[in-house]
Amino acid sequence: MDICSSTIHELAAAYRSGETDPVTAAETFLERIEGVNPSLNAYIRITADDALARAKEAKKRLENGDGTPLTGIPLGIKDLMCTRGVTTTCGSKILENFVPPYNATVIERLADQGAVTLGKTNMDEFAMGSSTESSYFGPTRNPHNTDYIPGGSSGGSAAAVAADLCCAALGSDTGGSIRQPASYTGIVGLKPTYGLVSRFGLVAFASSLDQIGPMTKDVKDAAILLSAIAGHDGRDSTSLEVDIPDYTAFLNRGVTGLRVGVPKEYFGEGLDKEVNDRVMEMVNTLEEGGAKIVDVSIPRTEHALAAYYIIAPSEASSNLARYDGVRYGFRDTQPKDSLIDMFRRSRSGGFGPEVKRRIMLGTYALSAGYYDAYYKKALQVRRLLSDDLEAAFARVDVIACPAAPTPAYKIGEKLEDPLSMYLGDVYTVTANLAGIPGMSVPAGLNSQGLPIGVQLLAKPLGEEHIFQAAFHLEQNRPHHTPKPDL
Repeated sequence: MDICSSTIHELAAAYRSGETDPVTAAETFLERIEGVNPSLNAYIRITADDALARAKEAKKRLENGDGTPLTGIPLGIKDLMCTRGVTTTCGSKILENFVPPYNATVIERLADQGAVTLGKTNMDEFAMGSSTESSYFGPTRNPHNTDYIPGGSSGGSAAAVAADLCCAALGSDTGGSIRQPASYTGIVGLKPTYGLVSRFGLVAFASSLDQIGPMTKDVKDAAILLSAIAGHDGRDSTSLEVDIPDYTAFLNRGVTGLRVGVPKEYFGEGLDKEVNDRVMEMVNTLEEGGAKIVDVSIPRTEHALAAYYIIAPSEASSNLARYDGVRYGFRDTQPKDSLIDMFRRSRSGGFGPEVKRRIMLGTYALSAGYYDAYYKKALQVRRLLSDDLEAAFARVDVIACPAAPTPAYKIGEKLEDPLSMYLGDVYTVTANLAGIPGMSVPAGLNSQGLPIGVQLLAKPLGEEHIFQAAFHLEQNRPHHTPKPDL
């Protein structure tokens, strides 16, 4: 079998049949990473020794008959989830040498399941960006065409999954940072309902928006991984106390009678024609399967991006105030005139341009005289957007729309025009503002061979409908996204 191209469930079946074992799988993935990662920069750090040790433990568990669906499965972890004893940088110079003394809750849960972590994946610095070009460790490249970006901020995780450098990976989504790179690289990416997956140990960008989620090769793997990491955590005050189902149980329900909304605001000016065509083909596939297509409206959509780029930088300004060169992280060692000068030099030298830009935006929006005009107004818009979505989901079970307005663009193309890059989040930020789940599912390729994704949205805790629709699309999609040639 081709171990590296296997999905989670395929590799787990191979373990059960004795066709291969976790140690062989880990060694095979590590060998492929060694050969392919230098051309992609998907991983910042490879934890080979730890991976092999975990693989040996997983092999014993399976031999003793106490394995789980994730036992021995090689995974990548976005480098903003704390891993005890392993450097966690958030793609930033300011945390270049930070080694957490504890694990994030999701890391603990994966370890309990017997998963094997291969390393930490590259990302936009502090998850601020849409291309993985703002990383202190250099940009990640799209496996389908290395001249192009893989999306961001979870671009390293997306590239690692698409290039078969792991079975699956964890990413985080603050304004589309799982769904957009999933769309650009032809994989499945899920942002769960806010609070469904614990954020304890996730280095914060914008605390009311951040959410950890799975990035996988197919929809079933996303269901398996979400079932493993979801659930209440007393260490996260925003964690939901809800029962966690086996999400794989929703896959084979079909879509007969499923109400699918198509929002007119997502199909207007600025949407690439090929993206529009691929997404509508997927909508037609749902209709052919028995779903009812309903036109819906989310009238405040036009204000979503502006509200997001007030709220997210404001929360970032507050969260990143802790990086002052005193307690941990980078400290400028040049002679200083005062403590304030040390703060200034350390933050100026430790943060990259995009992080500085967003800190300044957020600090301005929160400042005296502007708080009511900007931040408070953005919160009001956020509430209105939630009301719009609540009204839409009273009529439909799932909303289908683009994940991004265009396919991936070339590396360096938008670095000098950050506003243009921000506009790429126009279809994803609403889900974060409202706390609802969203998934990007491969919808095929454009004429240049670059992947396109369709986005599925549902009401809070409506993941079951997303899995239901996504699995049907995966089984019946009119286009297949081929593996990149690496």
